[in-house]
Amino acid sequence: MVMKNDDENPVQKEYAQLARGYDDKWRFYVETTLQETLKRVELHPGEYLLDIGCGTGALLAAVEQRYPETVLAGIDPTSEMLDVAGERLSNRVQLQQGWASTLPFADDTFDLIVSCNMFHYIREPMVALKEMKRILKPTGRVVITDWCSDYIICKIYDRFLRVFNQAHSRTYKKSECYQLLISSGFDEIKIDRYKINWFWGMMTATACKKSSVPL
Repeated sequence: MVMKNDDENPVQKEYAQLARGYDDKWRFYVETTLQETLKRVELHPGEYLLDIGCGTGALLAAVEQRYPETVLAGIDPTSEMLDVAGERLSNRVQLQQGWASTLPFADDTFDLIVSCNMFHYIREPMVALKEMKRILKPTGRVVITDWCSDYIICKIYDRFLRVFNQAHSRTYKKSECYQLLISSGFDEIKIDRYKINWFWGMMTATACKKSSVPL
């Protein structure tokens, strides 16, 4: 089921045009970053997962196949991307149009939040991370994959996009990502940097809402 609204901004305008051809155009990038994200995902039967910036539903489709007894949801600002996701996913996956800064879910809802290739679009990262923390259960966790500006090509590309692409906000260094997470109330933070080819330098961060180990 897809719930939508029709407000538009530069992100929605860009991805409305890209939606139908996105997976084919970016196949290597999508599949490689998806696999890196899934390496850090562990779910148990009955757990709730939310994919923020779910796009065409590629990550949710992989999770649905791998963990058939989990409860899945995705949110994305672009209705055209959600249309594609709805065609590839089963009806048990809830899809909703919305933004990371105002997540339309109750407190303490999800066991795991994932986000893949979306964070560089967020204008207010602290607001988004605090929203993620709010809707996570007390021992919930996040897995976030995005570009890493510790790599010189990504740093140059980031600066180019800030000037010429209205949808883009910014990318972060590993140390900046760590500081954002810890300042938002996460702990047990681990961030891995890696390159998927000569161009794309990535990082994947994992963190917990709070430690599951009693003090």
